[in-house]
Amino acid sequence: MKLGVFSLSLSVKDLETSRTFYEKLGFAIFAGSIEQNYMIMKNGTTLIGLFQGMFENNIMTFNPGWDENAQPVKGYDDVRTIQKHLKANQIKLVSEADENSTGPASFVFKDPDGNTILIDQHV
Repeated sequence: MKLGVFSLSLSVKDLETSRTFYEKLGFAIFAGSIEQNYMIMKNGTTLIGLFQGMFENNIMTFNPGWDENAQPVKGYDDVRTIQKHLKANQIKLVSEADENSTGPASFVFKDPDGNTILIDQHV
């Protein structure tokens, strides 16, 4: 399966404190802002999302159809195709994409240790 670009979405207590910390590690703001309560930060091809007050736990995120610059890519597996594959392999979903839709969609599931995984397609 082609899951798309990977990022770690971190639930942070203080967005500004976290931004400053990750800038010291060489990350720079790629998207978002303090006013939006989130920032996507980038270091080379590595992406992390800092989210204040949006969700409780950290989330592993995959974006089918995007590269690390949020640019569309060809030859990706649609979110609904990925979802069908996981369901066929008895992976329980927390939320589901509408399999009769097209375009942007997302779904959520958890790994065996309870870590949340988001498949979030924007194209």
